[in-house]
This record gives sequence, C-alpha cells and structure tokens, in this order.
Amino acid sequence: MSDQVIDEDADAARLIEEISRLRALVAQLETRVEQLDELAHQDSLIQLPNRRGFMRELERLVDRGNRYGHSAAMLYVDLDGLKMINDTFGHLAGDEALIQVAQLLSGGVRRSDIVARIGGDEFAILLENANEAIAQETAARLENMVCDCDFTHDGDVLPLSVAIGVAMIDGDDTPQSVMDRADEEMYRRKDAA
Repeated sequence: MSDQVIDEDADAARLIEEISRLRALVAQLETRVEQLDELAHQDSLIQLPNRRGFMRELERLVDRGNRYGHSAAMLYVDLDGLKMINDTFGHLAGDEALIQVAQLLSGGVRRSDIVARIGGDEFAILLENANEAIAQETAARLENMVCDCDFTHDGDVLPLSVAIGVAMIDGDDTPQSVMDRADEEMYRRKDAA
C-alpha cells in the first residue's frame, strides 16, 4: 500500500471524526437554544409563561380569531394585597401566595387555556373558544376560588382576593388592544368593589 493511500485513509478518518464532533456540538447548541427560549418565556418563580410568553400566545390567538372568527377572551387578574403580605410577612410569604394563586387559576380553567404571570402580582388567562357568558362565568368562579381558599403562612391565615377584567377578542384586535381593554375592565371592577 502506498503512503498516499494511507494518508487518504487517515484524512478520511479524521474528516469523519470531525463531522461527528461537529454534529454533537450542533445538537448541544440546539438544546441550549431551546433551554434559553424556555427561560425567556417562563416565569422564574412559577412554572407558567411570563409576559413575553403570554404575548406570543395572545398574538397567536388574535391571529386565529382574525383568520377563522373563533370567539376567545382574555382575563386580566390582579392579586389584591400582595404588597401587604410582603411587607408584613416577608417576600417568602408573598411568593407562596403567588404560587397558590397560580395553582388555583391553572386548576380552575381548561387544560387548553393559557395561564401566565405577566407582572409582579398580575396574571392573565386566555380562553379559546369562549363566548362572553363563559368568560364572565369563568372570571366570577376564579374570583370566588381565590377568595375562598385557605392560604396560611407560618400558621397565620392570610386572606387572598383578586380582581379580574374580561376582554373579548374581536376580529380587529391587536394583542395590545386586548390587553388594554382587559386591564381597564379589571380596574373598573376593582374600583366598583
């Protein structure tokens, strides 16, 4: 066998080894990109979408509603008294309250609905294929669930309540217009209480 054939065989083996190494590196990088995307769209305290993740889902729902005319609604949820809980009992108690409210909201809607934490004490819910009566009933039921829960921290029973604004998603909507209407409705309900 000539030296040239041996060199070609060695070069081919090195090339195959390098291709395998690069494929493994690409797979690692793709996994890391998926992890970073999840971190960018997930709340760090609660295993729910954050504002960015919610806006992505809201945009998709608005687009589907505009295209297919499906009825849908957004619920804007404001947790009352979180500042008082944080100031009086500490941020751990506030975190526990947020986690409990997130669990109540998630458990109180269909698995296909989207629940997200969009701010410090604010949550949002997307109800696909829901008319206004269903959206209003869901909001009232969730308000009662939170109000009726027994939240305790270090043996102290702490009252929890929420105000929920409902906005139906119309054919001419943008994600921001839906958010604005739901937010305004939440404040209107809060002021009326």
